[in-house]
Amino acid sequence: MISETPKQKILIFIDWYLPGYKAGGPVRSMANMVEYLKEDYEFYIITRNTDYTESKPYTSVKSNCWEPFIDNVKVFYADVALQNKATFTKLIGEVNPDIAYINGVYSWKFSILPLIVAKKARLKNVIVAARGMLAQSAIDVKGGKKKLFLKAARMAGLYKKVVFHATNEKEKQDINGVLGAGLKVQVADNLPKKALPGVKSIEKNTGELKLVSLARIAPEKNTLFALERLAELPDFNGSIRFDLFGQIYNEDYWQQCRNVIAQLPSNITVEHKGTVDAELVGETIQNYHALFMPTRGENFGHVILESLSAGRPVLISDQTPWRGLMSEMSGWDLTLEMRGETPIAIGGEVSKNTQDSDWCTVLRALTEMEQVVFDSWCEGARKRAEGFVNNAVLKEQYVELFR
Repeated sequence: MISETPKQKILIFIDWYLPGYKAGGPVRSMANMVEYLKEDYEFYIITRNTDYTESKPYTSVKSNCWEPFIDNVKVFYADVALQNKATFTKLIGEVNPDIAYINGVYSWKFSILPLIVAKKARLKNVIVAARGMLAQSAIDVKGGKKKLFLKAARMAGLYKKVVFHATNEKEKQDINGVLGAGLKVQVADNLPKKALPGVKSIEKNTGELKLVSLARIAPEKNTLFALERLAELPDFNGSIRFDLFGQIYNEDYWQQCRNVIAQLPSNITVEHKGTVDAELVGETIQNYHALFMPTRGENFGHVILESLSAGRPVLISDQTPWRGLMSEMSGWDLTLEMRGETPIAIGGEVSKNTQDSDWCTVLRALTEMEQVVFDSWCEGARKRAEGFVNNAVLKEQYVELFR
């Protein structure tokens, strides 16, 4: 009888994990990776026992023990008292992992401390996922503390003999640019959900537009920029509804957003709808005509893929990996400059209004779009998602990362 080769053990440290969802992309990135690879590896995940911004523990899972999650996956939901060096050292000893995989860069409890403990335990294979945190747009948010930490980390050799996980070549350049060209960085794109949702059509009347954003209300997500573009439509004759779903990350920033909302004409309405469970994101997007999220930067953008998968075009910035959308009639990736020179493709034609920013040109055209043309853009969005999800190279990149 031939014995089965034992699976490699991967120990993951992450601030928040399922059933949490309020932290957004990082949780979805990790959940997708685990789901894709659980047949090939054993995963042990150490995380908080609360969701992002919450203080009450989850009621659906047990704290402070290894909780079976799905096949080949166990999660340790640690309360505040056990989020420390002694606990992490003990758990590393229990698991005896082949690989330690650390999410993020700046979190003391779940990025920096686990890295220190893993190195002290002499783990040979330590991977750090930057999760877009070393892009300049991310460093600039509370930049003083981040720059000081990164300088100290380089001087102390904190990341010596560590492999960084980048999700694209641009992120690899960001990591090497910040932490040094000699640092080993391996590229493996974010893994999508395995199953695409069913296609659901939506009525599109000329002169009406329903937009949605599912992201934190925060400067890096550029919520204020989106609202200001709506405010640039004073002579607008159609009607736009823009619903915001996401945590209010910064009260001062949200007040700036509210000030703009208060000045919008009555035919443009904006409402904050709270948060959406991660499993309901795609379903929620299908109630709208398009995703509107002019983010300052994403190393991936799970909600963008969710929208494309749901068959809804996206109106986003050019600061994400999702580029060339217009050529595939799946959306628009526009510069954040106020006025661009790029012709805007609408329904197979080229539309350009010198009085409008590119953003306003698209918003006007989307509002006036008829059902037949809109359906073509929905079909293009779905095809873009299918092309990504069915890419066989994705899994192989992770096999190489964990080799």
